Order: sequence, then C-alpha cells, then structure tokens
Amino acid sequence: MAKKEKTPKENKVGKVRSFFNEFKTFAVKGNMLDMAVGMIVGGAFTALVTSIVSHIATPLIGILIGVDFSEWSITLPHLYGNADPGELAIGKFLNSVISFIVVAFVVFLFVKALNAFHKKAEESPAPPKPSSEELLLIEIRDLLKEMKNN
Repeated sequence: MAKKEKTPKENKVGKVRSFFNEFKTFAVKGNMLDMAVGMIVGGAFTALVTSIVSHIATPLIGILIGVDFSEWSITLPHLYGNADPGELAIGKFLNSVISFIVVAFVVFLFVKALNAFHKKAEESPAPPKPSSEELLLIEIRDLLKEMKNN
C-alpha cells in the first residue's frame, strides 16, 4: 500500500506540533527551574554592577583622568519644530560599556572556575570495581604465583 502524501497544511501542522512537543520537553526538564533562578540572580547581579560602576568606578576613573565623564552629553539641535532638543548621553553609554566589561569579566571567571571543577572531576574518576570474573582471575593468578615460588 502506497504511503499517502501529506498536504502542505498537514506538513505545517505537523511541524507546529513537533515544535510545541519539543518546547514542552524542554520546559518540563528540571533545568528550567535552575535557569529561572539564574536569571533572577543575574538580574540582581546586574543591578549591583550598575550601581558599583555608576557610584564607585566612574567617579574613580574621573578622578584618575581628571574629568567626570558620567554627565557627558551632546545636545542635538531643534529639528522640525520640536520643542525639546534631543540629547546623546555619551557618559551614560560609557557607564554601560564599563558595566558590560565588569559583568563579562565576572562571567568569564565563573565559567573558568566551573570548567576547572569539571576538569578535575573528569580527571579523577574512581576506578571501577573489578567484576566477579576479574576477582576470580586475580585469585587464580595469585595462587599460580604462590605455587611457582614453592
């Protein structure tokens, strides 16, 4: 019996079902909770880094350079009759760049430490326990050595 060809509509429905089944499998896994916790902690960490950069790093860099760049901005001209001119907040952008570098560096250190931990775990696996056959062969070998020495 010949296999019935699927119509284009049936193909789309099958792909959509497959997609949602794959998503359901992903969402039900235990890693989903871990990922949610990671996102919450990551959001809190980002707020902490932003505060450190805005209130500590930027002023220190400003002192070292001799310029406070956190308030740097360029005011754009009035265009097309707009009452408020636009503003390019360059200082805020530089704060964001510094925040990104700090977050990227911390994530790099975290991944590096995690990889080192996994590498140690892979390098030192416990030797497997010998099977009953291997134990019997060891016993026979030891008995043959003992017989040879006597």
